[in-house]
Amino acid sequence: MSKLKIAVQKSGRLHDDSMKLLKDVGISIDNGKDQLKASAKNFPLEVFYLRNGDIPQYLKDGVVDAAIIGENVLVEKGNGISILEKLGFSSCKVSIAIPKSENYSSIKDLEGKRIATSYPNTVNLFLERNNVNANLHIINGSVEIAPNIGLADAIVDIVSSGSTLFKNGLKEAEILLKSEAVLAVSPLITSENESTLNKLRFRLQSVLKGRQSKYVLLNAPNDKLDAIVNILPGMNSPTILPLAKEGWSSLHSVINKNEFWEIIDELKLNGAEGILVCPIENMVL
Repeated sequence: MSKLKIAVQKSGRLHDDSMKLLKDVGISIDNGKDQLKASAKNFPLEVFYLRNGDIPQYLKDGVVDAAIIGENVLVEKGNGISILEKLGFSSCKVSIAIPKSENYSSIKDLEGKRIATSYPNTVNLFLERNNVNANLHIINGSVEIAPNIGLADAIVDIVSSGSTLFKNGLKEAEILLKSEAVLAVSPLITSENESTLNKLRFRLQSVLKGRQSKYVLLNAPNDKLDAIVNILPGMNSPTILPLAKEGWSSLHSVINKNEFWEIIDELKLNGAEGILVCPIENMVL
């Protein structure tokens, strides 16, 4: 049986989060120290550990069938590669930054300026869309130092917390792209491996949906049920079970974790008691 070949970044935060996700979907991978390739024990899958910037070309050439990769890298190097799923981790921005002492009112302020970046394709597309002409200096690594040594007037680079910009006397002026880890697929994937990839994608969707949700159990007086049901729609509707205590019921439902505290506050105001909240490992819809 053919194995699905999937690439992940060989080290760093994206690597760690990618491997955790594969573990969470039940795939056991025996990857020893410094291995460049490892097979799963319980799923027809091989993992290739590659440099992030090299992965788009491996996808284009069909060396790997799929990849967990930063969306920003695909925008820069992955023309023609499709994204199947956004994975919700390794979030960052590709941003324009300028010295703190400089004023900035709009993208037009970059007209004729020198911009240092590791993302020339992304920057050129952005400048073309905004009818701005600027001179690019392509640098691999340590882009933030370019304005301080007189090489550039601005930079374009990855921004996570912004601490690196702050340390180098820079401030964010414009966001070109918001990025996160994605599941990408090779245009040359075979039908057999595409079927395996769909099975993997189904598992990923179940885990990701579970991560975004919380399971809620609560008790409420029956005369408050209509109000509470309106707060707790669940996947279809809440489960309601009678309690031994007359006039009371137990409700079970699922809520979005991003709305968690607001919903809990509403539930309490509407008579809910004994509210229990549990994590969800998987949600199969």
